[in-house]
Amino acid sequence: MSDKPVVTVVGAYCADIFFKSDRFPAFGETLIADMFHFGPGGKGANQAVGVARSGGQCQFVGMIGDDPFAPMALKLFEEEGVGTHHLGQSKAKGTAIGFALVNEAGENSCLLDMMANELVDADWLDQAEEQIARSDLLLASMEIPISGVIRSLELARKHKVRTILNPAPAVPLSPDQLKLADVLTPNQSELRALNGLEPDAIASDLELASGLQGKGAHTIVLTRGSEGAWLLQNGECAEIPGHDVDAVDTTGAGDAFNATLAVALAEGQDFRPAIELANAAGAYACTKVGCVPGLAHREELKVST
Repeated sequence: MSDKPVVTVVGAYCADIFFKSDRFPAFGETLIADMFHFGPGGKGANQAVGVARSGGQCQFVGMIGDDPFAPMALKLFEEEGVGTHHLGQSKAKGTAIGFALVNEAGENSCLLDMMANELVDADWLDQAEEQIARSDLLLASMEIPISGVIRSLELARKHKVRTILNPAPAVPLSPDQLKLADVLTPNQSELRALNGLEPDAIASDLELASGLQGKGAHTIVLTRGSEGAWLLQNGECAEIPGHDVDAVDTTGAGDAFNATLAVALAEGQDFRPAIELANAAGAYACTKVGCVPGLAHREELKVST
């Protein structure tokens, strides 16, 4: 029997199409790309692979289509050791497609057609209750219907399973919804969206995070790119430094961070060392092109745990 912590990941799979150029094209402009990549992705799938590579025993709850893109998903999960008992295949909706543009600075802009992910709703999550109940931790993200996200958190709460909600892409959540997540992990733009603001709104991160806690959020881990992360709990804010790296693609940094944080917390680590390890994983991801290639194996992270 494995002594690895069991982490159930609830989220989206999509086939990723990736272009890199020195800058983003202006409206109506055509640019010649420097690089093209096509492969597996989606926040949920990335996080599931990240969990497995970080040392967790992972089960993925999601949906793909019954189409030419599906075998790539099944191959990925088999190779990475991710359980797929609750990965459905739909004949009605195809496998989701994600499209990313990355510039020379490693900044990215993405579009996603959810397709089969739209079926990862409350009814689908109910079928995974037994899996959630035997988990050490549940990690959910928001590229699926909000009903599925909330049901996953409700089932975890019912069975006293610790939860992380990565609110990406973020939408405002009610106090009752915020209370369901033990740990909330927004980045700075998602923090603003959770508060009903534009992603680039000028506002105090500390005030916005404290406001969410006033509405019901418990522990907040705010990711701040190369500056690291803030841990907000019990009325205090602790800063955990990040890593200065030569970024080539920041697309998968958040997924790497959340996956590694999930495993570390599921192992019983305290928040600070868990976040330090997650910061290292996020920084590592920025040095690789593509989300899955940027997900580090545990031994590649230069942090003592």
